[in-house]
Amino acid sequence: MASTTALFSGLSGLNANSRMIEVIGNNISNVNTTAFKSNRVMFSSTFNRTFSIGSAPADTTGGTNPGQIGLGVQAAGTQRNFNNGAINGTGDSRDLAIEGEGFFIVQRGNGEQVYTRAGAFRPNSTNELVTLSGERLMGYGVDSKFNVDTSAIKSVSIPVGSLTIAEPTTVARLSGNLNSKGTLPTRGAQLTLQASGAGGFGVITGAAPAPTAPNVVEPTTRLVDLDDPNIAGTVTPMFTAGQTIRITGAKKGVDNVNSRNLPDASLTITATTTVQDYMNFVRDSLGIVPGQTNPNTQTTGVTLNSLTGVISIVGNTGTMNDLTLNPSNFRLLDAAGNQIQSSLFSSAKAAASDGESVRTSFVAYDSLGSPVNINVGFTLEATPGGTGTTWRYYTEAGYTYPGSISLGTGQVNFNSTGALLTNTPISVAVSRNGTGAVTPLNFDIALSGPQGSVTAFANTTGTSSLQAQQIDGAPLGTLQSFAVGADGIISGAFSNGLSRTVGQVVLAKFSNPEGLVDLGGNMYRVGPNSGSAGIAAPLELGTGKIVGGALELSNVDLGSEFLGLIQAQTGYSAATRVIRTTDELFQQLLQISG
Repeated sequence: MASTTALFSGLSGLNANSRMIEVIGNNISNVNTTAFKSNRVMFSSTFNRTFSIGSAPADTTGGTNPGQIGLGVQAAGTQRNFNNGAINGTGDSRDLAIEGEGFFIVQRGNGEQVYTRAGAFRPNSTNELVTLSGERLMGYGVDSKFNVDTSAIKSVSIPVGSLTIAEPTTVARLSGNLNSKGTLPTRGAQLTLQASGAGGFGVITGAAPAPTAPNVVEPTTRLVDLDDPNIAGTVTPMFTAGQTIRITGAKKGVDNVNSRNLPDASLTITATTTVQDYMNFVRDSLGIVPGQTNPNTQTTGVTLNSLTGVISIVGNTGTMNDLTLNPSNFRLLDAAGNQIQSSLFSSAKAAASDGESVRTSFVAYDSLGSPVNINVGFTLEATPGGTGTTWRYYTEAGYTYPGSISLGTGQVNFNSTGALLTNTPISVAVSRNGTGAVTPLNFDIALSGPQGSVTAFANTTGTSSLQAQQIDGAPLGTLQSFAVGADGIISGAFSNGLSRTVGQVVLAKFSNPEGLVDLGGNMYRVGPNSGSAGIAAPLELGTGKIVGGALELSNVDLGSEFLGLIQAQTGYSAATRVIRTTDELFQQLLQISG
């Protein structure tokens, strides 16, 4: 006769197959969901009604098997497929995909850390990378030197458009050829300076300290005690405290290649400023290296003829060190900066600097990224017979400099084949006092390297040549873009051409990822059977690698899902047939009883 057990068995088949259809429907619905992991339902039988547990073989029987009738089917559980989905390139550096078993670590507003494979991140108002629902991507930050700090994970921040960087110069490389057949120098530039009037300076009577002889100007004489020779018939101070002497438009060099305007320089006159202070100012503003003896036995520097009040200038050798001074180059300004006199001194030039020389200039950068103009040149100094050549280098600041614009000088030697013998680079120290940058700015000028070096071959048809190249350092730059490497390192590209690490994305790995709890929205939480999260950099501990500018697609296989849908439909229909057949048997039983 009909059994109600068959009705309930058929009902369990309806319930189980409907669950299968629900799971398949969810998979198919998420076929285009980023990094979605497909799911499947697994069936198992329910309790069995046992008629006999069976018997063992004996002398008179071969044994019997258990006699049992099942009571239906149930959905035993679901299994998630965490295999990788296909990687789809998007070209957007903010999109990230994982090839491997790792998960992105993201943090919710309440501080809870959850996990996802969906890497469609976008910056928020504070430049943090966040998911579509606002969870912050976690990773390692960097220290002040852009080294990854692995002490703790924190939200990944990429301040495009606001993060700035500068790099000081550490080395500049020179290349070129110094003409060993060039002309040896015989002298440096020779000039004189004196007051614009008919004579030299005079000293105001009664000035203290008094000169050793009447009307004699000494190096210790204060500028405020000098009599203005342009005003006849009266004793009028030529200078007063608070005024400024400015040198502007002075030139150095004698040809188009080596000639250049020197930076403006100013001397503020105080009550104690002396003639020696003024002479030191002239020397430093012209970049004269004092104390060198020229081939004509003159010593470089600025000196005073106390009897005449005339100042003599002897410059360094080499055509690049020639000096051109005109009366208009010396100006007197009042305390407010207004020009009082445009031709403060008259000048005369007795000789020009000579000798083979060459110079070049380049831009270095301090720690704040401010440009620092540097000039470097070489002058032929000696040609010892058959042993090569000796050149003297001069380095100068190409801007208004506190003190002398000369940064140093020294000798460089070449052998008889023109090869460089002095392999020690030229060390340069530039004061950056008052700029806020690290001071001094120290860097080397290398004369040899893999990309070229300075030589001293004979060049009978031309002159020496010199070029600065491979200068490191960079001006102030702003972060413009970024990219994430396979190891999670976030490299930022700055507008000044520099590239620096600005962070690192980290991944989490679980011993049993199928034990994670699905929170929806592509998010997972640690489950009782997932194991704890092992945090590591990409490419470590089996976490996998990161693919920047790409997203992981869903791993749903539509073909398999449609096949499963047919199976679920068939199972559901069969279960309804069981219920209908049982119902028909009950109807027949009722007819017999009637």
